[in-house]
Amino acid sequence: MNDLEDERRYLAVYRHAPTKKGAGRGRGSHLSAEGVALARRIGGDLGPFHRVYVSPVPRTLETALAMGFAVDDVLEFSCGYVSGEFEHHDQWDWEEPYVRFAELLRSGGALAKSAATDAVLWAHLLADVPAGGRVLIVSHGGSIEPTLVACLPQAEHRTWGSPFSHCDGVILTFAGPGVVGDPGCFIAADFRRAATSQ
Repeated sequence: MNDLEDERRYLAVYRHAPTKKGAGRGRGSHLSAEGVALARRIGGDLGPFHRVYVSPVPRTLETALAMGFAVDDVLEFSCGYVSGEFEHHDQWDWEEPYVRFAELLRSGGALAKSAATDAVLWAHLLADVPAGGRVLIVSHGGSIEPTLVACLPQAEHRTWGSPFSHCDGVILTFAGPGVVGDPGCFIAADFRRAATSQ
């Protein structure tokens, strides 16, 4: 193992589990029994983590707990749907969603700014763990995908497949920080699809 590999850290980002529908949905759309079971199954193959973060929406906290992880903090993520630029669930209608996100981010609009803000936040969360450390974020579809593209703007986005379904995740490898003044960067993404995990 070389010195650069010694400095790597890992960020797991997962979409929350399925929620109740109809009258049982509740405030913040609480997880369904099926959602809890799926989160348990996915969580059994993850971890341990040095830190775990969720959004203020209860379904992300419930997902992390069902996965088997205590939550360290609740964070407000900037990235999400932007009226007139990226409407609710647009990503499901795009043939190559990550290619489309890359185009939107290059345009420099509101989505680009919020995705860049969250990409910096994701990297910052890794600064608090030791080399080789692991951090988990449980978040939302529509927020994860553009931020992921902002983290790896030069990647082959057309190979990334579909947007994040419930309990889909990605493990990002972060290299650095290196020399003084080098904040480090994300260098790889390993997608984990809930539908294909055993």
